[in-house]
This record gives sequence, structure tokens and C-alpha cells, in this order.
Amino acid sequence: MQAIEGYSVLVTGGGSGLGRGVAEYMATRGARVTITGRREEKLAEAASAIGPNCATAAGDVTVEADRQRMINTAVRHGGGLHGLVNSAGNMLRGPITELAAEDILDVMNTNVVAGMRLTGLAVPHLKKSGGAVVFVGSVHTRRAFPGASPYAASKGAVEVLAQVLAAELGPKGIRVNCLLPGAVPTELNVRAGVADSFDDNAARLESMAEDHPLGRIGTPQEIAEAVDHLLRAEWTTGASVIVDGGLSLGVSYK
Repeated sequence: MQAIEGYSVLVTGGGSGLGRGVAEYMATRGARVTITGRREEKLAEAASAIGPNCATAAGDVTVEADRQRMINTAVRHGGGLHGLVNSAGNMLRGPITELAAEDILDVMNTNVVAGMRLTGLAVPHLKKSGGAVVFVGSVHTRRAFPGASPYAASKGAVEVLAQVLAAELGPKGIRVNCLLPGAVPTELNVRAGVADSFDDNAARLESMAEDHPLGRIGTPQEIAEAVDHLLRAEWTTGASVIVDGGLSLGVSYK
């Protein structure tokens, strides 16, 4: 595996949730991490907690100028770029009969198009370092949850995208993989209006514990461990790795 000491990685959506978990995990082990997000105060709080190995680049992943600035910041902070984690995302839920086209397109822009463009901008730097990209997909592509069609569709697109880019960028020495996390408490459902608060969302997910063969939901650190492996494993590309405690198996112990 590539060494983590001095490893330069850009993590979108790094101010909270899975992105912050990845940033904390890698930075404490010697990586030079740059996190992005729209909320400057969340980024500043995360960077302060993580320490000097963490830099910030506030901005919107759906804006091209912001995307370029994110790449530039990561290259400057890390002395190059070895990894890109496309973790920033949005969620939309609702009956198919009530979904508005503009809202669906907004989810696709954030969850799919933004990561595609960031990856394209990162290619020259990743080619130099023999680097890697990880797209954050979802267990929604393995287990159907009614009312989640826009989110599931976007994550299905991300998973196939990772495979295509693995084939396209492999000759440049760039690896591309997709991680499919299961039930882990984050702010995503709160921002989407699925839960009223982080605690409410955590309780909702905890109620799913018996749907997991391992008997519990996951943690951001457990997702981070898998992301770190996919970034630095030098003979792994085009993989879709499920980290969900068995939720996608579709069994229940209730």
C-alpha cells in the first residue's frame, strides 16, 4: 500500500458526517488532508479538532470555480495530490408521483456531476502521484427503500461511474473505487428533512439495528477505515465495497 505519512487527500463534505470521519482518521495517521464544504464554521470547527494536518477550502461542489479552488488548495497544502474522496452529497425523498424534476436534477448535480468534474480536475495531479479516487455510494443500490428513488438513482450512477473511470484512468496509473456504506449517523437525513435533528436521526437508525446480522449500525470511523484502504491499496480498482454490517443481505432479527 502507499504510505499514509505525507499522503495528500481532498475530502469533499469533510465538515461533518462520513467526510469528517475520513479526514480525522487519515490526518491523525499522518496524511495531509483538505476538507471542503459550504459552511465555513463547520469546516473551521472540524479543522481545529483534527489539527495542523487539516486544511479547509470552503465552497460548493456544484460550482466549477469552487471545484478548481478545492483542487488547488489540496495541492498546495499537501505538496501534490494522492487521493480524492467524493463524499459530499444531498438527499431527496418522496413518492415518485410528487417529485419535481428540478429537485431530482439538483440531487444528481450534487451527487454525480460534481464528483465527475472534480475527478476530471484532479487527473493531472493523480497521474503524477499514482493516486486514487473513492466515490461514496450507498447500500441503497443493494436494498430498495421506498420513497428514496432520487437518492438511490444518484448512487447507482456513482457506482457505475466509478467502474467506467477505473477502466478509463487505469492506463494513467489512477485507481477508482466505490464504497457503499450502510446505516451510519450523519447530518444528511437532517438536512433533507427526513429527521428533525441529529439525535432523532441517530435514534431512527438505531431502530434498524436488528436488520443487521452484526446487530448494530456503523460508525464514521468504520467507513473511514475502508475508504483509507481503497485509496492506498495499489492493486484495487473498479471495486464496489459494501460496508454495512450486513444490512444489504435483507434479513431481519425482529
